[in-house]
Amino acid sequence: MDTEPLAYRMVPRTLEEFVGQRHILGEGRMLRRMIEADRLRSIILFGPPGTGKTSLARVIAVTTQAEFRKLNAVTAGIADIKQVVSDARNPILTPTGRTVLFVDEIHRFNKAQQDALLPHVEDGTVILVGATTENPFFEVNKSLISRSTVFQLEPLSNEEVRLLVGRALSDPERGLGTLRIELDADAASFLCDRSNGDARIALNALELAALTTPPDADGVVRIPLAVAEDCLQKRSLAFDAAGESHYDTISAFIKSMRGSDPDAAVHYLARALHSGEDIEFLARRIVICASEDVGMANPAALQVAMAAYQGVMAVGMPEARILLAEAAVMVATSPKSNASYVAVEKALQDVADRRTGEIPMHLRNAPVRGMKDLGYGKGYQYAHDHPGGVTDQEHLPEVLRGTIYYEPTDRGYEGRIKEWLDRKRRRTT
Repeated sequence: MDTEPLAYRMVPRTLEEFVGQRHILGEGRMLRRMIEADRLRSIILFGPPGTGKTSLARVIAVTTQAEFRKLNAVTAGIADIKQVVSDARNPILTPTGRTVLFVDEIHRFNKAQQDALLPHVEDGTVILVGATTENPFFEVNKSLISRSTVFQLEPLSNEEVRLLVGRALSDPERGLGTLRIELDADAASFLCDRSNGDARIALNALELAALTTPPDADGVVRIPLAVAEDCLQKRSLAFDAAGESHYDTISAFIKSMRGSDPDAAVHYLARALHSGEDIEFLARRIVICASEDVGMANPAALQVAMAAYQGVMAVGMPEARILLAEAAVMVATSPKSNASYVAVEKALQDVADRRTGEIPMHLRNAPVRGMKDLGYGKGYQYAHDHPGGVTDQEHLPEVLRGTIYYEPTDRGYEGRIKEWLDRKRRRTT
């Protein structure tokens, strides 16, 4: 048993031993009632690593009177699914008539494998318990989703991780209770904080510290902060460059810049950088935000963003982080206007959905004499020949005369544009 990792040995055996996820497993909650009454229906559990998805499946396995089968989507195939279904329909192998099938990492099943499983979940041959670190609404067959109840597991709090660490230190049967271990308070706090809600990481680091630290003269294994830091050198972050965490982090980064919160913008930038996000991708998002959300309220933001993009591509990491931070702060602290974005969207909608008429003849090009005779370019007013370099001539097609797409705000530099444009529009109406 000692050859098994501490995190594996300490998995809960009952719902009472289960730590965390009170929002779905607290007294009176639906999932807890289903498990206690042994009336489980197909469910999908999703959440970050180390939050208890597999542990909860093991609790279900020892609680239910149904047959319990397990497949790992990484190694299982359609033949394995067919075998489980065949056994579930065999009254000798399945006397209860009910089979709970736990599929770990269900997002790894391809479409054909998920389709092979679907009809047997639908007709109740198997009760599906799927576990995934990916958002199932993105990664799992929609038909499977519609026939299951989805439960989201959350990272454990520091207090919950601390409770599990304490159990591991005191449990003589499954934990480290047979050893005399003293875990310094600051070392315990470090493990709980740096595990980022992943109990497995905290327990693995604790076991490594306990087994590699020699006892002192009194036979006590003392684990100070320095040892804990050495055994858990980098904070765990749930991040997948192709998964939900990628989109969540980038979404928060963009919305923080748009929301004029430079502290949050820098925080989410740091999370993305720490997790290995592509720096060119980050630079592109800042450029887009500078144009879409800052716009003409501060045109200099786009210049800074573009300069940062070019600099990032030139210098790379680690220095690129400074350029990205500067550009993100510039965008976040600039006055905001999406008037240019709204204007082009309105114009595109008109071009796509309505008759927009012909380009006025006075705006057309007349490269050859015969075209001038047909009226091409006739009556065009050269703006620089008029006071202030502005002409009252209509430039839109006749059917769009008077249409306004660009409506500037009064924020930042755009406020000056608004004053000028209002005067011009009043003069031409």
